[in-house]
Amino acid sequence: MASIINRRQALSQLSLTLVGAAFSTNVFSSQKIFGASSIIEEFVNAETNFGKIKGYRENGVNIFKGIPYAGKTSEDRRFRRPAPLEPWTGVKETLTLGAPAIQNPRRNEPAPSEDCLFLNVWTPANDHKKRPVMFYNHGGGFVIGSGGSGGQDGANLARHFDVVVVETNHRLGLLGFLYLDELGGADYAGSGNNGMLDIVEGLKWVNQNIANFGGDPNNVMIWGESGGGAKTSCLYAMPSAAPYFNKASIESGPGVRMTPKEVAAETTLMLLKELNIDPKDWKKILDVPASKLLEMQGKLPFVPPFVEKNKNQGFMRRNYGGFGPVVDGKALPNNPFDPTAPVISKNKPLLVGWNEDEWAFFAWERKETEFATYDFEALHKKFEPTYGTNTQKIIDTYRKARPSASAADIYIAISSITMMGLGSVEIAEKKVKQGGANVYLYNFGYKSEVKIPNTDYPMGTPHAMDISFKFFNESADKPSFFGGNKPERVTASHNFAELWTNFAKTGKPFAKDAPEWKPYNLKDRPTMRIDTKLEVLNDRFKDELKVWRELDKL
Repeated sequence: MASIINRRQALSQLSLTLVGAAFSTNVFSSQKIFGASSIIEEFVNAETNFGKIKGYRENGVNIFKGIPYAGKTSEDRRFRRPAPLEPWTGVKETLTLGAPAIQNPRRNEPAPSEDCLFLNVWTPANDHKKRPVMFYNHGGGFVIGSGGSGGQDGANLARHFDVVVVETNHRLGLLGFLYLDELGGADYAGSGNNGMLDIVEGLKWVNQNIANFGGDPNNVMIWGESGGGAKTSCLYAMPSAAPYFNKASIESGPGVRMTPKEVAAETTLMLLKELNIDPKDWKKILDVPASKLLEMQGKLPFVPPFVEKNKNQGFMRRNYGGFGPVVDGKALPNNPFDPTAPVISKNKPLLVGWNEDEWAFFAWERKETEFATYDFEALHKKFEPTYGTNTQKIIDTYRKARPSASAADIYIAISSITMMGLGSVEIAEKKVKQGGANVYLYNFGYKSEVKIPNTDYPMGTPHAMDISFKFFNESADKPSFFGGNKPERVTASHNFAELWTNFAKTGKPFAKDAPEWKPYNLKDRPTMRIDTKLEVLNDRFKDELKVWRELDKL
């Protein structure tokens, strides 16, 4: 129907919410329990407030997978808060991943299911030692992904840095973010943020149970990349999440603004129209098969992790929809970082930043190769529809700041900073102006030699490459998909993981033999560049950011 944007159009609008999608689904999914190099030392039990569970100890880490943390979200609980989780008797085996949220099948994971509220725990020991807890929100926008993707396996962080890692599955897409507050009444209050409220349930579970896994419920860091960064931005602003975490990290997914409830309500009406359901009979959607809803979801554009600055009128135009967190005035009272940083998290330290060559991922994902042959005339033609009469000023600014850069380099640089960088800087600046806890700004810059297919252009530091690095899952024994095969990448990975785990422990990121990473401020604007060498750069991208400020993009 004309009221729904078709799949082809949706794909052409693919942006931040598909962040990490192909990467996490096709590269990093893993259901393996016992790998060839694994050493299963023993099975281990743990107590939860719902009953005993059984995991396993592998290479010095206790691992529990597929732990239920809330009840069913199917049938009469579709679009509602989960049913209470029923306690069990005996010992429940938690040896394999739980079902991910409804999406296309994920390689080596269980079949997706509406009942998907499971989490995974990696811990050095169930010994009540009170280790910091790193609660990770997976990427894949708001439509795909899981807490079981292999690249974000938490074992190495637990093993080498003495932390506890937790990752959840939660509702996604239409089933996680369909706004029914106005149609459904009290039973469906918060429906536009069910996916986020599921994560809050996971945080509650951690608060009540993680001491039995050697974790400290009073020292919890939330963090996430891409769509997971946007989820972390939302949690940072949600009253229901506030009691359950102490610090946060937003990585390559700066959730500054989210979907207005007016747009979410219109999207719901568009969906009902496509399904030939009259709004007064909206409950008929409860009987529509999940596979059909997934098909309908695919006909709508993906929601970016934030609504662009000064684009509200364009965003509010008719026929624009999608599924992601909703600024409903209740579960998510306000935009996470607009007009200011959230008061509710004023005293919680924050890390925020992005990868230097984010756009290389999207060039790879979309099979985009033409940019690698651009001269500066072609670059101007590429950007002119977006930036109009300001195009030459932007290009000239970047050429002056980077005199040895090619047209392709500048294309990647501009595309990367506008996608992830400007929002990250905006968050850092607003956090500083709040006058509360410290905020730290970073850039990840290790350069992969892997070429974008059908070009001679290297990936550099693409979007999503940071996942395996910060989880210390880079290995000198085998190449990584994006990271390449240079042995020094393991040093960069260790640097990243050491900074993040020390931040989890203390609220301040630091590493051995690294320069002091001072909090971001509006005078020096210190930025940590993460590579095989750690270096702090003051007022990085000064000239480039100046031109974006002049154009009111920041």
